[in-house]
Amino acid sequence: MRIIRFKDIHSLREEILKGGLEQFAVIQLDDRSVTIDDNYFHRMEEIASDADSTITYCHYREKDGDKITLHPVIDYQFGSVRDDFDFGPLVMLNVADALASSEDMGDGRKMADGGWYELRLRMSIGKTIAAVPEYLYTVEKKDFRKSGAKQHDYVDPRQISYQIEMERVFTDFLIATSGMVNPAIIDSKGDDPQFKVKASIIIPVKNRVNTIKDAVNSALSQATDFAYNVIVVDNGSSDGTREYLEQIDNPKLKLIKTEETDNLGIGGCWNKAILSEECGKYAVQLDSDDIYSDENTLARIVKKFEDEDCGMVVGSYMLTDFNLNPIPPGLIDHKEWTDLNGANNALRINGFGAPRAFYTPLVRNILFPNVSYGEDYAMALRISREYKVGRIYEPLYYCRRWDGNSDADLSIEKVNEHNMYKDFIRSVELIARIRANIRGYEN
Repeated sequence: MRIIRFKDIHSLREEILKGGLEQFAVIQLDDRSVTIDDNYFHRMEEIASDADSTITYCHYREKDGDKITLHPVIDYQFGSVRDDFDFGPLVMLNVADALASSEDMGDGRKMADGGWYELRLRMSIGKTIAAVPEYLYTVEKKDFRKSGAKQHDYVDPRQISYQIEMERVFTDFLIATSGMVNPAIIDSKGDDPQFKVKASIIIPVKNRVNTIKDAVNSALSQATDFAYNVIVVDNGSSDGTREYLEQIDNPKLKLIKTEETDNLGIGGCWNKAILSEECGKYAVQLDSDDIYSDENTLARIVKKFEDEDCGMVVGSYMLTDFNLNPIPPGLIDHKEWTDLNGANNALRINGFGAPRAFYTPLVRNILFPNVSYGEDYAMALRISREYKVGRIYEPLYYCRRWDGNSDADLSIEKVNEHNMYKDFIRSVELIARIRANIRGYEN
């Protein structure tokens, strides 16, 4: 059995057909140097046969000079539909499934323009994809960036044509699986008397004494013609953060204190704020590391809510260093979003953008999952299933990247944990959307 380098669908089909009656083919997805273990082909073929899997992939090692590190992969879920899912550089395909799935794909479509993405989405429908938790080959390590530096690759403005092609591929997949949605519009106009203020800025925080002052000052300095407050949920800080917050003398600041024994993640902190009687009609996010771009951010977000009757509003942000100097890729505006297809395409990408703001009655009915990663993505997907999401494409927010960020330098195990959780959220959401569509067809 040979290893076939993936170039485009036409070339892949030709190379597979050269294999004659072979049941499986191994394809390489990138140009890194690969050394396979002696038992790689035997073990992978054995598992693919026994599991009747359409795609089979495995753990691998990365080599940097004389240093070898382990690179585990994660299981493929129904919602593993993001285009950057890490199979590793080698995958084994069931030949019959690959040929059938690629039969009407464009011959010139290359991997970078969606060829591999489209093929594996098609091959995943109703089939088994098997991840082998065994290290069966070694690959040359080329990307030495920390996790924080890789985090925004998927929204790099230089990737616009790539994003457009990936959206087209994913939309076809959603049509094939009955997963498309058409968001309705919630009528959220008018002041609701149950709210003391029109808007609340929500800041969950734990041990951010070096940054919380900037965040709070940014929130308290917003210029509005409506009443608002700032709800800071201190999640058991022990580094002086809580003491700093307690000495602030400003009636707009509402401090909610929780303890470590409350077992709250960021999502749980958000729920504390949302369910508080102090929470306004609109709940607007500000991370404890970051600041708004100017004093008009809150007013612009509320205006978007009221102009467009949104269930949620998302702005754009500038990536900066700790001192607010822009760093690549710069402005993160999520222009891949469109009013027509944004709620569908959001399942493909790894986030919605920031700052995020929510119509409070909706969030009180849904509530955030009590986790510290992906809680906002879960909420945004759920809202976008049924309600309009308003977008602001100008920068409203400075997202400061520094060594103290919780995601600055994550291990591969932690990155995998995060990706598995978001894939789980996508799986649940995609199933819910399919079920809603089936009920609609039946009615």
